[in-house]
Amino acid sequence: MAPHTPKDESNLEPAPISPGGTYSIQTVSVGCKIYIRRPGPDGKDEERLAEILSIRDKPVNPYAATLRTNGVKQEEGQRPEDKLQFFVHWDQFNKRLDEWVEGSRLILSRDLEWPRPKAPPAAKKATKAPGKIPKSQSLLKKAATSNALAAIKHEADTPGPSTPRSRASQSPAPPFLKRKSPHDEAMEEDEDDLDADADGDMDVDAEGEVLDLDATEAPPSPLPVAAFSKEQEIEKLRTSGSMTQSISEIARVKNLNRLQIGKHEVDAWYFSPYPQEYAHLPVLYICEFCLSYFASTFMLSRHRKRCTLLHPPGNEIYRHEDISFFELDGRRQLTWCRNLSLLSKCFLDHKTLYYDVTPFMYYVMCHRDSAGCHIIGYFSKEKESADNYNVACILTLPQHQRFGYGKVLIEFSYELSKKEGKIGSPEKPLSDLGLLSYRAYWADTIIELLLSTNDDISIDDIAQKTSITHTDIMNTCTTLQLFKHYKGQHVISLPEALQERFKKSKEKRKRRIHPECLQWKPPVFTRDQLRFGW
Repeated sequence: MAPHTPKDESNLEPAPISPGGTYSIQTVSVGCKIYIRRPGPDGKDEERLAEILSIRDKPVNPYAATLRTNGVKQEEGQRPEDKLQFFVHWDQFNKRLDEWVEGSRLILSRDLEWPRPKAPPAAKKATKAPGKIPKSQSLLKKAATSNALAAIKHEADTPGPSTPRSRASQSPAPPFLKRKSPHDEAMEEDEDDLDADADGDMDVDAEGEVLDLDATEAPPSPLPVAAFSKEQEIEKLRTSGSMTQSISEIARVKNLNRLQIGKHEVDAWYFSPYPQEYAHLPVLYICEFCLSYFASTFMLSRHRKRCTLLHPPGNEIYRHEDISFFELDGRRQLTWCRNLSLLSKCFLDHKTLYYDVTPFMYYVMCHRDSAGCHIIGYFSKEKESADNYNVACILTLPQHQRFGYGKVLIEFSYELSKKEGKIGSPEKPLSDLGLLSYRAYWADTIIELLLSTNDDISIDDIAQKTSITHTDIMNTCTTLQLFKHYKGQHVISLPEALQERFKKSKEKRKRRIHPECLQWKPPVFTRDQLRFGW
């Protein structure tokens, strides 16, 4: 196996490689790259290169009944290598496919690539000039580490009645990613750190580790502006609407395996701050109506006998055929909106509403049948946005993706903006799937408007008729190459190929928003209702 040598790390020493059969599973450490068995598209196992991000002992499910075979506990019959689990990132795969794998899936007969040796200190000083910072490929990304340490130091230096110390910041520094060695046993983290993480503190991940961020450049020095304490993050929520500035939040290890929502069972993609006792369960069971979470089917069935909710606890503002939209106030429906935020964080990497959801309105799309209203997706919206954002977070649940519901959600958000008489844009940054959906919606909406009008139309006219911002219109037209230079001025021109592609796309699109079915008036809030905090 040839070592992977990125172009910007060509000046570093090559990564050491151990031939297959010369190492054991106990010597595999965080940062190593090894081949692992993975189910392929055809259902057969394939050997894929993966990077080890974290290692743990296989957790025991305290809620599961002890299974016995001939009087022997199931735990006693498992293979020794299955007592360890490895959190891996598959090479050339999206981050959402990162997962925990059993030790028996590691292929010890193939070469093992060790972490690349660190550059000498002199080389680091020489690369601190602006614009010449090499992109670090180590797991301990300097940006995440420096920001987390700066936030901890800031809280430790400035204690006060309004800024309580978090339990995770009692230690001088969070432990780095590495396998436990005999001389490291004394530095094992205590249970308070795990409890603090279960409470949602943003210092370290669920394993007390800071992970790699491939898209993050290492800054030359930690900037005070980039460091946010927990209270500052909540204060920042007033204007930004998401926790995108929390680098350590993005870096956390996925703590859930699978979720069962109604009759659907889906894989979790990212970390979500569910309570610690629910982490690492084989399946977390979600009530599809109230979104409460349970550790076993028995607990869920007992809850369903008492739960009388058959739809989101808000006002139904739209109904057409089998699709309904419900409007919820985060201040009034606090528990339900918090549960929704926890659920959505399993599928959103860069955005998540924090525990205080009071500054937001939620618009939930549901599918109606004889059993009730089943949630398909939702978007949240700030009650008062200084930047004219019409969406804070938007999500279609994975089991309902690839059915066109994403465009319906986006179209509904712009219908609300039209009712308000405003132009709006989603809060940035968008996820990769969200960006694709928005680009497709902007392109279809602009082309449809251009084909339906015979008069001259400007960028401002398009913005007023569609509620899409001028910037989004310009970017979309530039991407589609609609701008042409004609007689000394720029004009919008629709090529025949683009028109044909739009017609085919329109034929496939079955669901649209019908404005006449929307029964809604823009909510008006007093100053007390907009006040942030407890």
